[in-house]
Amino acid sequence: MNDTTGTPLRVGLIGYGLAGSVFHAPLIAATDTLALDTVVTANPERQEQARAEYPGVRLVASPDELWARADELDLVVIASPNRTHIPLATAALNAGLPVVVDKPLAGTAAEAASLADLAEERGLLLSVFQNRRWDNDFLTLRRLLADGALGEVRRFESRFERWRPQPKGGWRESGDPAEIGGLLYDLGSHLVDQALTLFGPVRTVYAESDVRRPGAEADDDTFIALDHVGGVRSHLWMSAVTPQLGPRLRVLGSIAGYVKYGLDPQEAALREGRRPGPGWGTEPEPCWGRLGAGESPLTGGGKAVPTLPGDYPSYYAEVAAALRDGTAPPVGAREAVAALEVLEAARRSARERRTVELHQQVRRA
Repeated sequence: MNDTTGTPLRVGLIGYGLAGSVFHAPLIAATDTLALDTVVTANPERQEQARAEYPGVRLVASPDELWARADELDLVVIASPNRTHIPLATAALNAGLPVVVDKPLAGTAAEAASLADLAEERGLLLSVFQNRRWDNDFLTLRRLLADGALGEVRRFESRFERWRPQPKGGWRESGDPAEIGGLLYDLGSHLVDQALTLFGPVRTVYAESDVRRPGAEADDDTFIALDHVGGVRSHLWMSAVTPQLGPRLRVLGSIAGYVKYGLDPQEAALREGRRPGPGWGTEPEPCWGRLGAGESPLTGGGKAVPTLPGDYPSYYAEVAAALRDGTAPPVGAREAVAALEVLEAARRSARERRTVELHQQVRRA
């Protein structure tokens, strides 16, 4: 698409649960170059919610109603349960529509690669919503790495930990493999994507994965160790059963380390109904991470590093720019394939209690 008219691109959003209502719809609506045209949900309560939050939006009960109007839309966003990602994205591409899919793109790297092939054959954008690349701590770390403030990075530690001792139920915690539930594919999709984005492909994967909570069906406490081709080792934790939370990031280099506690504030703001605007994504000075060597950040050692503002809105702004200009999307489908290879290897490692070697490096878009 090479639309230079300035008219906002029309978006159809499939799904209005947590992902659709909290993340995608608000960020689409906040992007000047996009317009939320249609929401697909068969749930009457969610239809009323969408109508109240976005007056004038079209509401339809099935994706087939989108495909029938494909020539009236410029982009489809799939924010429905994981098991539907591949069939819905395939249908959208076959209808001639560019697609954004919430993570994980698929349950296997092979499925994701086939979908990427289809998008390339059709000449259509296929991107995966990896909003955590625009977390404040991740953006700050990228700046420190670009500036050489840590020297040669040797170890990257990253955590998404929670204290949720009682399962909530629903498809995200289902033990049915078809649902693609559990924390490995949920939070692990973000953690692995960040590690690959920063430090490139990996040689080996080791993982430990457990189901800790009574009544839980899917993994809720998982650890992954990655040995990157470039020499960095990444240690990644995702857990719902952590009563004392560790640092969000701990990155150790040859001349300094960076330690950052606390989560980016954007998700909490979106859940509370706040929308992007002045001051979006900023955090107070007491939340800043610290940079130093030989000191303890818990006792105020090292230098406080101002945290860059988080910027989830950039994802959809870059998607719109890619659609108009024909440039690469902010997150390419082949990058999702590479991350899924690692997630599959992690699942195999945990099951077989061994380190898994990745023999092929997936091409990254």
